[in-house]
Amino acid sequence: MTISAPDIENPNSSKQPLPHPDFKFVSRHLSHFIAFGGGAGLSAVAPGTIGTLVAFPLYWLLDYYLDPILFLILIDILFILGIWACGITGKALGSHDHGGMVWDEIVAFLLVLYFIPDEWTWQLAAFLLFRLFDIAKPQPIRYYDNKLRGGFGVMFDDLLAAFFTLLCLAGWKAIVLT
Repeated sequence: MTISAPDIENPNSSKQPLPHPDFKFVSRHLSHFIAFGGGAGLSAVAPGTIGTLVAFPLYWLLDYYLDPILFLILIDILFILGIWACGITGKALGSHDHGGMVWDEIVAFLLVLYFIPDEWTWQLAAFLLFRLFDIAKPQPIRYYDNKLRGGFGVMFDDLLAAFFTLLCLAGWKAIVLT
C-alpha cells in the first residue's frame, strides 16, 4: 500500500508521511530527484552506500573536465543545492533525514575524492572510512546529527564524516608513508 506524501507547498497537510518512496515520488519534484541522488536512494539495500558509490563516476567525470578551483566551487554549489533539496524532500516525507536521501553522501564523498590521490587503494580506504563514520556517527557527528534539522542538518553530518575520513587518511599518510 502506498501512502501519499504531504503536499510540497503545504508540508503541514494532514496526509501521512510516505514510508517507502518510489520513483514516482522521486520524479515528482526536482528537489526529490536531487535528494534521492537521481533514484540511487531508492535502493532497498544500503541506500547510503549506493549513494556513496554514485560519487565515484561523478568524480571521474568532473575531475576530467574541471580544473581544481572550479571543482571545489561546484562542490560548494552542490552542498548548497543539497540543503535546499533535502530540506524540501524531508518535509514532504515527514522525516528530516530519510534514509533514501543520499545527496549528502554523494557531495561529501566527492569532497573526499577531491583531496585524496587518484589511486584505487586510497579510494577504497576512503570509501570504507567514510561509510564507517557515516554509519557509526561517532561524536561530534552524532551530536550534530541529533541537533541540526532540515537540509543543513542532513548535509552537515556527512561533511563531518568526510572531514574525519580525510583526517584519518592524512594521519595514515603521515605515519605509514613517510
